[in-house]
Amino acid sequence: MNRLEVLQGMVAQNPKDSFSRYGLAMEYANTGSLDKAVEEYNSLLSFNPDYAAAYYHGGQALEKLGRLDDARGMYQRGLEATRRIGDGHTHSELQAALDILG
Repeated sequence: MNRLEVLQGMVAQNPKDSFSRYGLAMEYANTGSLDKAVEEYNSLLSFNPDYAAAYYHGGQALEKLGRLDDARGMYQRGLEATRRIGDGHTHSELQAALDILG
């Protein structure tokens, strides 16, 4: 069983486990399945809107897909979330990504 299959199994067993869902999204992104990665990031954020890293990596995947307006929206939602939860580090990363994107 490869890593992707293991993560898919973990998510199937517990669909609302943020760590497993995030790991699956990251694995999809690492293997070039960016559309699937974005789906997983969005799924994760639908039940855990405070999972700050998903906004950054979701935005990065959207950028690679050429979906720049969607990436901007993801970064903006991430900025709101990081303000709400007090995550200054991820907030600055999201702001920098948004600034670069323009």
